[in-house]
Amino acid sequence: MDNRRVFITDVTGRDGFQMEKHWIKTEDKIRIINRIINSGVKRIEATSFVSPKAIPQLRDAKEVIELIKRDNVEVVTLIPNIKGAELAMEADVDEVNVVVSISETHNKKNINKTVDQSVKDIAEINKFVVSNNKRVNVSLATTFGCPFEGIYEVRKVSEIIKKLMSMGLKRFTLADTTGMANPTQVSDFVIHLKTVFPDVQFSLHLHNTRGMGLVNLYSGYNAGIRHFDASLGGIGGCPFAPGATGNVCLEDVVHMLHYMNIPLDPDIDELIKAAKQMETLLGYKLPGQVMRAGISTATFES
Repeated sequence: MDNRRVFITDVTGRDGFQMEKHWIKTEDKIRIINRIINSGVKRIEATSFVSPKAIPQLRDAKEVIELIKRDNVEVVTLIPNIKGAELAMEADVDEVNVVVSISETHNKKNINKTVDQSVKDIAEINKFVVSNNKRVNVSLATTFGCPFEGIYEVRKVSEIIKKLMSMGLKRFTLADTTGMANPTQVSDFVIHLKTVFPDVQFSLHLHNTRGMGLVNLYSGYNAGIRHFDASLGGIGGCPFAPGATGNVCLEDVVHMLHYMNIPLDPDIDELIKAAKQMETLLGYKLPGQVMRAGISTATFES
């Protein structure tokens, strides 16, 4: 396999839709997710088995999982606890994604638990999911800094990874939850963590809060990351962090990497069509750039 190849996890169905205040019909969610799948994206974080009281927008998780196209696609769901894990196993997802913050303050606001409590919960979840022959990925929220606690040293991230690896976990997402990272920091963190933990599969989950999403992604790529999250149109964000805006935009990421001759699967033209369809559905202007400007090789009559 080409070691330059990039693998994208689309998070529109979960991180994207969870921030939408107005109810999106289940059939519309399925239509958008299936268009993303049809573009060539092979890994989808489709929804979350979270309490409907916490995030009402995702109360149709079971129906979404049942009705999206699943041929040759890995389906991931975010889960908050063992109950969510049980529902995910019933839905026969390929992987569950659990979240723990590097920041005590953010973890308390996001999950209402201390970091140590969350780590213990993840141990229980991992044991249960592995017994069902499925995988667990751990997203490390606020990896690059927290709006409540500021920027911290990479060793703070390492300490939590060590605890989780002792439980057998080897898949981690470094999440810039509120877009605080800069390219030098991303590169430094990634190089350090890949050196200390050579057997771990790391991915990057970046937000474009301060306009550095794409450059941070490319910095991570140059430091050795090949797995990235993105959402169609750049929608999404963390509902428990002030000022948090959307994820790096799926079609913008694919466009950039494609024209840099970096191998990846999704078709940019299909993603632009899907983003425009979603903009019409949501009824407001999305942050994505390529969906508006067109691909960089397009020509127009003078």
